[in-house]
Amino acid sequence: MTAAIVAPPTPGPILFVRYALPPNRHGYCGPNDNASFFEYGVTQTVDNGLRSLAKEFAGAWPYLELIAHATGIADPLDHRVVEAYWVGNALLDRVGAGPLGNSMEDRFRYKTGRQFADLAEGVVAGGMPHHSFHVFCIYPWVGLLGDDRRSGQALTVLDRCRIRWGKVIADTGEQVVVESRPITWDGRRLELGPPQQETVIRGADGMTMLAPLQPGDWVSMHWEWVCDRLSPAQLTALRRYTAFHLSMVNDRLTHPGAVVALG
Repeated sequence: MTAAIVAPPTPGPILFVRYALPPNRHGYCGPNDNASFFEYGVTQTVDNGLRSLAKEFAGAWPYLELIAHATGIADPLDHRVVEAYWVGNALLDRVGAGPLGNSMEDRFRYKTGRQFADLAEGVVAGGMPHHSFHVFCIYPWVGLLGDDRRSGQALTVLDRCRIRWGKVIADTGEQVVVESRPITWDGRRLELGPPQQETVIRGADGMTMLAPLQPGDWVSMHWEWVCDRLSPAQLTALRRYTAFHLSMVNDRLTHPGAVVALG
């Protein structure tokens, strides 16, 4: 009997492109040259140019450095490190509150001033260097929501900025119909709402970073883009770390940033 062939994991730098590209195209973070960044993801080319572009992501890159240093991994763009930050894996449990707290102080104390104590509550409560921690617990305190607080769009931004998961209903080429659970807000708690269909994209201008998808596949999404096909273990991890930080915001923080942003 022939053993099944298991595809090698996506190289860490390419995986980083898939997750970091959507906010970059919106102008939220990263290099100005998002066309070149996208091309790296399409061609799956890994070189020093890509590594230089990755370092321009002032939000994500320090988390990758933190995870790598705390777990003894030399390369912040190692697949395991990139996966840990965007999706979640066991590396996060090895980082510890001390290194995360030091990183938050170095990066945000000066920027947030007297609000730093509120930001730091998330570290004390057990936050981990996962993207959901940054979105729910850090993002609102460091001015990244901008006018979205006043315009009523803060909930949409929080939902689109987190890495969410969905089940593929149909892949029509550049567009993919998925069923996913959006974040809801009842004036007191952030929760995952009931499943609903949405249309996302996996490519632009006739180019795509991801192979065709099949109905029933589970995928990760960032803003309006499909980032990757999720294995059962990755889906479990993404759900776990997202739920952990939502629970922290709802039940264990005195001044949760996401709640402050939503009013």
